[in-house]
This record gives sequence, structure tokens and C-alpha cells, in this order.
Amino acid sequence: MMHASPGRHAPPGQALFMEKTMKTILPLAALLMASSPALAFELTSPDIAEGKTLPAAQVANIFGCSGGNVSPGLAWKDAPAGTKSFAVTMYDPDAPTGSGWWHWVVYNIPASATGLPAGAGAADGKTLPPGALQGHNDARVIGFVGACPPPGPAHRYVVTVTALKAEKLELPADASAAMIGFMTTMNSLGKATITGTYGQ
Repeated sequence: MMHASPGRHAPPGQALFMEKTMKTILPLAALLMASSPALAFELTSPDIAEGKTLPAAQVANIFGCSGGNVSPGLAWKDAPAGTKSFAVTMYDPDAPTGSGWWHWVVYNIPASATGLPAGAGAADGKTLPPGALQGHNDARVIGFVGACPPPGPAHRYVVTVTALKAEKLELPADASAAMIGFMTTMNSLGKATITGTYGQ
């Protein structure tokens, strides 16, 4: 007659205890994981407040407007893991063009950057991080052009920082803002936005 080796099977009482313990531990572990989500990619600005009217500094000084035409200061944090560069855009989805209006496009911002100072959208780009490039906006000039909607309801101005999986976007010097926007979206790991408004 064969006999089972001692200790090969847990006694019934011990097995029941282990089963109850696992039933308690597993839900607690799941709860802890759910209550500790990854930090959200966040964009802030000392110049633009979410849902509020843009200050005069961010209004254009062309097309009959007389604002300061200064790009807003921006700061971001908690970019997604694997970010190799950033792009920043300002876009008016309410412009009466059928395709919106690009006010500012900056790309190839190094992954070490955590923001842009106010006025970084000047045509000379002197205060941009090393390697960053500005594209043509829809006024067909390099750099930032502020808000200047036609008379009527206020428009939305969406400022977006996009974390990219590419260290550089290889684009021609005359690439349109829409093309840069397309390449930015295709390489996106995550986005953070602030939306201001302005009307006349």
C-alpha cells in the first residue's frame, strides 16, 4: 500500500484559510492600483485662464486689431513616459474658414523643456529652447499671431502642448501649419490644453 508523503497537501483547515486570505488580498490590491492612477499631463499659463477672455497681450496687432501680439507663457508637467520632444500649437476652431485657423506652431521642443516663456513666439525665436522650430501660421508668417476674430460671437483659442514619441519631426521649412499639426498628431503620446476665448 502506498502512503502520501507528509506535507505534500495542506491540511483542509490551512487550505481554507489560504483561500479566504487570497479572496481578501486580491480585491484590496486591485483597489490600491485603481486609486493610484498615473499623474495627468498638465498645461498651465500665467497669461491664459481656462474658459476666460484672452488678455490684450495675446490679441493680434494686424487685421485691424491692436493687441500686444505676444505669445503666452506656458508651463507643463507630468508628460507621458517615453516623451522625446514636444510641440505647442494655438488653434481657433471657430474661424470662418471651414478648417479653423492656426495661430502658432512650435515643434522639436526638446524633451527636457518644461515650458515656454511669454514672447517665445517672436519671429526670431530667440527665447525658444535650443533646436525648437516655428512653422508658418495661417497668416503665412513665422511665429505667433494673436487673436483677431471678425465681429460676432467669441471664438475659442485652444493652446495645446503635445508630447511626442519622435525626437524630431522631419518637415520642410515651408510646411503648412496643418501638415505640422498632422505629423504632431501622428506622433502623439498625449496632449494637454488650455482654451481661452476672445470676441469683438
